[in-house]
Amino acid sequence: MIELRDYWMQRDKDYSKSLTVEIEHEAERTVSLANKLLETATLCGVTLPTHPVNGTHVSSGWRPPLINAATPNAAPNSKHMTGQAIDIYDPDGDLDDWLMSEKGQATLDSIGLWMEHPSATKSWSHLQSIPPNSGRRCFYP
Repeated sequence: MIELRDYWMQRDKDYSKSLTVEIEHEAERTVSLANKLLETATLCGVTLPTHPVNGTHVSSGWRPPLINAATPNAAPNSKHMTGQAIDIYDPDGDLDDWLMSEKGQATLDSIGLWMEHPSATKSWSHLQSIPPNSGRRCFYP
């Protein structure tokens, strides 16, 4: 599954001055929750490909402010900057399809994760460990 080093994407070293204890704590929690979700998805028959560039399931993990500002369409207050969001590589939408099912939504709810609607996240699944302003389990950015 996902290891914390996959989530950091080397940015914990390259941008160490931006990394706080709070971000580290939130990142550990986010990765743990994501792994619980991916374990259930796999048991339900979802195939999880690895990203061709980094060889992991992570498309985007922690983003220090400079990286977030340079990321196209990233929200200025992205939960990636606080360690509370992760993007899972999902080029064919298999994970998103499962997440939108009754079982997927129930799993998100029981684990305590929220997702951006798949129409806004082509080729990846955005998961976050805190609710969006709308409070909806599946939300539009």
